[in-house]
Amino acid sequence: MHTTLSYLADLAAAAPQPLAAPKTLPEVIDGIRLWIMGIIAAVATMFLVIGGLRYMAAGGDPAQVEQAKGNFKSALIGYALAVLAPVVLTVLQGILGG
Repeated sequence: MHTTLSYLADLAAAAPQPLAAPKTLPEVIDGIRLWIMGIIAAVATMFLVIGGLRYMAAGGDPAQVEQAKGNFKSALIGYALAVLAPVVLTVLQGILGG
């Protein structure tokens, strides 16, 4: 059997929680930076795997080897962009005055 105090405690626990405070511009940009780095790194890893598979399946075919090398270059560019994403977003944050 519930007492009045336990009933009120249950009601207080079930009450909706206040909304979180809005994020500041630096917090938003930091979140965007992490997402961008993750997505770019995932795509670069995909190109690296595809390049490796093409290279293994080339069987000495020069055209296939060149395609695999192109995939490796794309992966390298992707990893470089993932590393540079924080720098670009820091510059953007400075421009926007965050």
